[in-house]
Amino acid sequence: MQSNSDLRSTLNHLIQTCRDGQEGFLTAAENVQGDELKKLFNECSLQRAKFTGELQTAAHGLGESNPENASSVAGTLHRGWINLKTAIGGRDQHAILAECERGEDSAVAEYQKTLAQELPKDIRELVEQQHAAIVATHDRVKALRDA
Repeated sequence: MQSNSDLRSTLNHLIQTCRDGQEGFLTAAENVQGDELKKLFNECSLQRAKFTGELQTAAHGLGESNPENASSVAGTLHRGWINLKTAIGGRDQHAILAECERGEDSAVAEYQKTLAQELPKDIRELVEQQHAAIVATHDRVKALRDA
C-alpha cells in the first residue's frame, strides 16, 4: 500500500488530469459549431469539475492541505490537450473531436496507471467510477469523430 504522501501525490496528479479535461472540454464547447456538441462538451467539462472536487475531498482526507494547487504544472491544456488550440483555429468539427479524443486517451491512461497501484478501498472505488465515466466519454467522442 502506498504511503499517504505517495497517495496524495497520485491524487494530485489525477486532479491535474481532470482540470486539463475540464479546461479542454470548455475550450472545445466555446469553439465548436452546433448546439449538440456544445452541450456535450459543456457536460463533459462539468463532469471533470465534479471529479476534481471528489478527488480534492479524498486528498483532504489524507491530510493534503491544498490539493487544488498541489502538483500543478505551469501552463494550461497539457497532457493530450495541447493541440486543441490549433484545431479550434479552423473550427473544424472533426479536428476538435479528434483532439478531445486525444485528451481522453491521456486521461484514460492516467487513470489506468493509477488503478495499477495498490489503493485503499474507498479511493479505488472512486477512481474506478471516474475511470468508467471517462472511458464512456472517450468512446462517445470517438464515435462522434468517426461518424
